[in-house]
Amino acid sequence: MRRYLTITEGGFRCRMVFRVTVISVQVTQAPQPTRPPEPATSPEPRDPASPREPAASRESAAPQAPAAPRESAAPLKRARRLAVLGDSTAVGLGDPLPHRGGWRGVGPLVAAALGVGEDGYLNPSFTGARMNCVLSEQLPLVLAHRPDVALIVVGMNDTLRPDFDAERISADLTEIIRTLAAVGTTVVPVRFHDHGKVFRLPQSLKRALSARVAELNAAIDAVVAAEGVPCLDLDTMPGAYDLTAWSVDRLHPSELGHRMLALGFTALLADAGFAVPEPVSLTCSGGVEPSAAGHFGWLVLKGVPWLWRRGREFLPYAAVIMWRSLRGHGD
Repeated sequence: MRRYLTITEGGFRCRMVFRVTVISVQVTQAPQPTRPPEPATSPEPRDPASPREPAASRESAAPQAPAAPRESAAPLKRARRLAVLGDSTAVGLGDPLPHRGGWRGVGPLVAAALGVGEDGYLNPSFTGARMNCVLSEQLPLVLAHRPDVALIVVGMNDTLRPDFDAERISADLTEIIRTLAAVGTTVVPVRFHDHGKVFRLPQSLKRALSARVAELNAAIDAVVAAEGVPCLDLDTMPGAYDLTAWSVDRLHPSELGHRMLALGFTALLADAGFAVPEPVSLTCSGGVEPSAAGHFGWLVLKGVPWLWRRGREFLPYAAVIMWRSLRGHGD
């Protein structure tokens, strides 16, 4: 086959001839070696309507064991009966009712939040009560009530007595909790704040009171850990050291303080699985705002005499703390 190529350069024209030879090559496939026939196998059954999948896909799509059904959330428990044990804070001091109707306080606020009626609420607490008072005098009454929930607010009176005994307090609280737990009661005690930050005291007395409260809290903490019960920590409770949370005596919560206690208790009970149909409000209502005359009357008739009695009992311990501090053995 001939092909022509014409090249023009500067007016010179040259024609070149190329000869192209085409060679046709035919390739014949070599015969494949014969293999012995494989034995016939039955085809895997499959759905004729679905296309055949690769082996890897079929393996990944192998039927799995049915998943275990999810456990439904446990229904919330409804508290029908509530008991409050303890001292003057448990009584409700600091939250007076109108028309000299007594004290309200944390107990009725928690009862209202849980939906506990009047016939389901019991409060045998009294002012001045100590841990052993709760065990020996209040616990038998509460056992007869068979409450679903029991709140325990006691211990500060123990810290002001010369016979303070942390081991005895621990043993008494353990017996209280175990006895109530045996009848199906959920028990919630409290551990205390540093009251020296609220109640103005000389530095030496403040140090002595703080040391006692620390001993009390250590005893309560050990029991709470051993028995596995919830505990309301007043030291870390929001607003615990705000003066608005305390009544004029700085010893008992104000109405706001009692509401804060009730909110803390109901939060722990909700964590324990109890329904709280009416959450506690921190808006004060239903109580009485103490007047200046009421403040003065309380201080003269009750506050000063109480401080005098407790001060005389607490003074020997405070003197020891002061002496150790002077000698360099204080904390």
